[in-house]
Amino acid sequence: MTSEILSPTPATRHPPPARFRFQLIAATFARVVVNTAHRMVYPFLPAFSRGLGVPLESLAVILSVRGALGMASPFFGGVPDRFGRRYAMLIGVAIFCAALALVGLWPSYLTFFAAIILIVVSKFLFDPALQAYIGDRTPYSQRGLVIGITELGWSGAALVGIPLAGLLIARGTWRSPFLPLAGLGLLAGVALWFLIPRQPPTTDDTNAPRPDVWSSVWRNTNVLAALSLGLLITAGNESLNVVYGAWMERTYGLTVAALGLSVTVIGIAELAAEGLVIFLSDRLGKRRAVAAGIAAGTLAYFALPALTFDLKFALIGLFLVFITFEFTIVTSIPLMTELVPEARGTVMSANIAAHAGGRMLGALIGAYVFHFGFLWNGVAAAVLNLVALGLVVWVVRERKGK
Repeated sequence: MTSEILSPTPATRHPPPARFRFQLIAATFARVVVNTAHRMVYPFLPAFSRGLGVPLESLAVILSVRGALGMASPFFGGVPDRFGRRYAMLIGVAIFCAALALVGLWPSYLTFFAAIILIVVSKFLFDPALQAYIGDRTPYSQRGLVIGITELGWSGAALVGIPLAGLLIARGTWRSPFLPLAGLGLLAGVALWFLIPRQPPTTDDTNAPRPDVWSSVWRNTNVLAALSLGLLITAGNESLNVVYGAWMERTYGLTVAALGLSVTVIGIAELAAEGLVIFLSDRLGKRRAVAAGIAAGTLAYFALPALTFDLKFALIGLFLVFITFEFTIVTSIPLMTELVPEARGTVMSANIAAHAGGRMLGALIGAYVFHFGFLWNGVAAAVLNLVALGLVVWVVRERKGK
């Protein structure tokens, strides 16, 4: 491991508050941009299908492939651990910009496929590096607060990015959002270049990834249980994510622009959830908060199909589903950062892989059970959550850090 992780200097571990605030702002803006591109596939899946001239099922396959690729996330885990957090974040942003420009300049099914894959690769690098960076520089007792702030980049995508993308598609073509997002990604990358301190990679062999570090991750029962927890709750949510755009379009006859604006409800739910994480997760304890979120989410998944008789009630149901899911996911991140402190980058990359595996599983489950009715999507999600609740109650243990 690098000296950056094992023995940070006081100045490195606790940067000046003003500088750290600017770093968080830049990182959160970058996450808004990246997550907009990542998330807009769901509500606009029918529009992309029509624009590319391919059936909806072909794009659902892309989402499954994206989830399957997530299994490779641990192979990127050594990048932030060995070469530094800044390097991994900047490379992630560069890959993102290239992916969006590819579709914007040469639109086709193949370039769209490549872009979807490259966007998730950029997240494999950026997200774990940012989470590890925060873990290095904030005490565990305050980590829920800081990570909750950066996770505003997820709800910000739903509240701002996706509605704007929907307007661009409605007034232009299906590919209209791609070049603007590439430009915003470039702007975020420049800001991070200047704000995140330089930490040049070392060439000392002692800094190479060590087998005992990998063992401390992959042979740790607590880590494996926590990773399984993330896989299950993500699979449950994805089983709804992959079909809710098509379901709302077919059930309520929403236009593309209306679908984009309907995502605002989900964004508000996620914003509220992140606010709850900021104010509650450190006070309640991360493990207890995760258990509460899963329990509430299970009830929301069971209730959602019963609320579909009217659009207003359906949106209330989606609000309940996403506020509980987002609260659970965000609260689990600081919990994960302290399970194996000497290998934070590796653990957080494995966490990304678990979530990606959950998305793959959930996309397959969701597309299949949707043929039998939306009711079964809610039931499937609730059952997966119940299994996850058992893990967090009986297996996962919180490792209290400094």
